Amino acid sequence: MRKDENMKLLFQLLTCVLVLFAASSFSYAKSTLTFPSKDGLQISMDAYIDHVDKRPLIVLFHQAGWSRGEYLEIAPKLNKLGFNALAIDLRSGDQINGVINETARRARSAGKGTSYVDALQDVEASLKYARNLVGDQVKVIAWGSSYSAALVLKVAGEHPEWANAVLAFSPGEYFKKAGKPADWIQRSAKLYTRPVFITSAKAEIKRWKPIFDAIKSKRKYAFIPKTKGNHGSRALWKRYPDSRDYWLAVERFLKLVKEGK
Repeated sequence: MRKDENMKLLFQLLTCVLVLFAASSFSYAKSTLTFPSKDGLQISMDAYIDHVDKRPLIVLFHQAGWSRGEYLEIAPKLNKLGFNALAIDLRSGDQINGVINETARRARSAGKGTSYVDALQDVEASLKYARNLVGDQVKVIAWGSSYSAALVLKVAGEHPEWANAVLAFSPGEYFKKAGKPADWIQRSAKLYTRPVFITSAKAEIKRWKPIFDAIKSKRKYAFIPKTKGNHGSRALWKRYPDSRDYWLAVERFLKLVKEGK
């Protein structure tokens, strides 16, 4: 990486830290930053930086039609659990919880594609950015929701150096209409050997079970709700009565990752 790029990464990290100490409440601090995707499109993210030591960094990706606003409620809780987080706007999306997807807006204005497959480069750029930001001594955890959960499994399988663990909420082979093979995600996911956690609504298990079975990691975990559950990361929103069950499973997995098990 060029010297000017390193300086830019360092400046953005320091900006997050300054926001933390300037905040009126130290429970968490959020700052919206940008960085370039592989094609130069600026990606927006909310940086939830609550710890300035070597706590793991979770990179959060939203589901179809949404934005980084999917994590307004989730990211602060991850801070309280001892993790820093980056909530990413992928170019395939729109808005949720009053938060407009700025990356998607820029992509449309520039006449760029905004399909699920077009967003693959944003996932790659985001995880590479996170790794460069914190270095090799800090764990990076990739977290996806719906179509982005599938892309996270693909990218983590092909670039294991970027992610120490993966959480995938409602992944599946969502890309056949885009001309991709029926096992496009599975082909890459089977290369992944680090810790992985997959969950979904109960009715969605058949969508991801072949992917889960193909993953060769000895540290792979699945959570199947006793209730009908919910699609994607919104299963963790407190408005849903069964969200606590999902959280307990997620917390157990994150503890294992944090402890290096």
